[in-house]
Amino acid sequence: MLEIAGIDHLVLRTTKLEAMLGFYCGVLGCAVERKTSPETGLVQLRAGNALIDLVAVDSRLGRLGGGPPSASENNLDHFCLQLKPIEEAALRAHLISHGIEVGEFAERYGAQGNGRSVYLKDPEGNVVELRSQIEAAS
Repeated sequence: MLEIAGIDHLVLRTTKLEAMLGFYCGVLGCAVERKTSPETGLVQLRAGNALIDLVAVDSRLGRLGGGPPSASENNLDHFCLQLKPIEEAALRAHLISHGIEVGEFAERYGAQGNGRSVYLKDPEGNVVELRSQIEAAS
């Protein structure tokens, strides 16, 4: 059985990166944690124990998500659930046993730093990223 520990991060696509930074940092108090090149188009903001990723729609990453946010285009690229520690093989087996198509696990940056995660889709086609909690070194 999977146990969700919390939301690791969510990804918002935007055509107004500076306004979004002003709102999330200036108004809500988030801090910029990581920034990629403008060509890649990702800015990661610390929001408590989670991250809010802002992706410029006209960047390399942003173009992967389709057109700019509108009444008919998505603003939310995906969200990531942080799971209680679980082995990749056990997670894959669990998902497959429920008829879920499982992608490839890969190293990605999240709220706890670098870690391995996998993407899948819910019944409505929303992209969900799953990543196991990183256990503290003893």
